[in-house]
Amino acid sequence: MGLLDGKVVMVTGGSRGQGRAHAVTSAREGADVIIIDTLDQISTVAYPMAKQEDFDETVRQVEALDRRIVSVVGDVRKQADLDHAVSEGLAQFGKIDALIANAGIFSLGPAHELSDEAWDDMIAVNLTGVWKSAKAVLPHMMERGSGSIVMTSSINGLEPGAQYVHYCASKFGVVGVMKTLALEYARHGIRVNSVHPGAILTPMTSWQGAWDMMSGKPAGTGTEADMLEAGYSFHALKGAGFLAPERIADAALWLNSELASAVTGISVPVDAGHLLQPGYNPDPVK
Repeated sequence: MGLLDGKVVMVTGGSRGQGRAHAVTSAREGADVIIIDTLDQISTVAYPMAKQEDFDETVRQVEALDRRIVSVVGDVRKQADLDHAVSEGLAQFGKIDALIANAGIFSLGPAHELSDEAWDDMIAVNLTGVWKSAKAVLPHMMERGSGSIVMTSSINGLEPGAQYVHYCASKFGVVGVMKTLALEYARHGIRVNSVHPGAILTPMTSWQGAWDMMSGKPAGTGTEADMLEAGYSFHALKGAGFLAPERIADAALWLNSELASAVTGISVPVDAGHLLQPGYNPDPVK
């Protein structure tokens, strides 16, 4: 018996990273899966985005668990793409029980140097894309009188971070969307919650800019090993460096399961105690 036996879970950004972990974890617990992700490179994103082989690998892993999967190429910035993914999923499975609005991007830059394009791309994917994803499934969930939506925010949806004001704005915004939808759609039996990952090792977090930022080294000199070592200081819990994306999938699994049937409107940090730490000023101005 799995925690999601007989359920159907839709995952945005589902072809790799945290999205793949959500898809595979849901399948392992008995769910059929719908994933949507884009194959287009966003010009303001410095790391390579998903490719067809990423889709193929997620499909392979879900099917290896003897579960069904519908994979759709689409962009969460486009309502028509999300609506198409929902239609394809309903045609195949007849229902959607849960949405994990996971798709997101990351980029870096001082606030006064960020381009309009970098700001607009970040908000469009990380915030507007979450709302559009929910908008795509809500009519079906309202008709059924039940549903669970889990939105991926970030620790930076609860605390600020230097060099990525646009990312923080998007992730703080997700909390506002989550709480509002939780209140608005509770009367329809729909639960809405958010997860807030700490430092998670995925393609989005492991690239030169992130290596430099986490290690505190000059631009272009940090390594992935430096970043991974710094991860132990980011978290408070013993032995917790950069976390596997499956740890976030575990939290979403709980939120989508009957174990959380009375839980709605909450933010769930999965940060190995990061928010417990008082922090310090590594670069004081005297």
